[in-house]
Amino acid sequence: MKEAAASPIVAELRARIQRLEGGRAHGRTVLPFGIKEIDGRLPGGGLAFGALHEAAGGGNGAIDGAAAALFAAGIAARTRGKILWCVARQDLFAPALAQAGLAPDRVIYVEAGDEKSVLACFEEGLRHGGLGGVVAEVARLSMTASRRLQLAAESSGTIGFAVRRWRRQAEAAEFGQPTASVTRWRVTALPSAPLPVPGVGRARWRLELIRCRAGESADFEVEACDGKGRLHLPSDLAHGPDQKKAGRRRAVS
Repeated sequence: MKEAAASPIVAELRARIQRLEGGRAHGRTVLPFGIKEIDGRLPGGGLAFGALHEAAGGGNGAIDGAAAALFAAGIAARTRGKILWCVARQDLFAPALAQAGLAPDRVIYVEAGDEKSVLACFEEGLRHGGLGGVVAEVARLSMTASRRLQLAAESSGTIGFAVRRWRRQAEAAEFGQPTASVTRWRVTALPSAPLPVPGVGRARWRLELIRCRAGESADFEVEACDGKGRLHLPSDLAHGPDQKKAGRRRAVS
């Protein structure tokens, strides 16, 4: 009787230890991009669920910052369930998120007022366990805060994405500081492909995987997220040498 009564307690302790050691208690799965050149650089072949990821614009301007947000929106669009999107101020453009595949009726917006409150909402959303994903826009992310967010994501199996957006040059330097995020991405807007007729072609991004735990750094030129949240390799580069630059340096694990 005593052994039977103790079993649930032992199981719970083992689950907690697994979450602290690597978050395998939920049988972590991945969300592939569907592009072998990118998925091949990620452990498991995609972005890990139950983990914290980061993205920032490649420059300090609003255009690259918006590209990073749309990159996160495309990833969120390919999950199932509601998406909690936390911001300090109301500056999101819902139609743009919809063009990246994230429909307005899937998004729960939280305007927290300040970054401390954004981080609190971010963590609470990750711990909830009933969401498809949680996105938060923050300028600063300390190692302590990122560890809390990583543990919260591991405990629920929910994917979390920190979009690093800043309004002052001093805040941009924060992105160089280490965090507990499993992957870190930098997104830079590039000129769209020329069309044979007057008009604007599909947006292109330089996508840099600058950190990947247990993986390698890489960079790619991609076409921006389509209406289903999917990236594509430009047809003129899909088999070209530019896409073979990936994995040039070992990421810090």
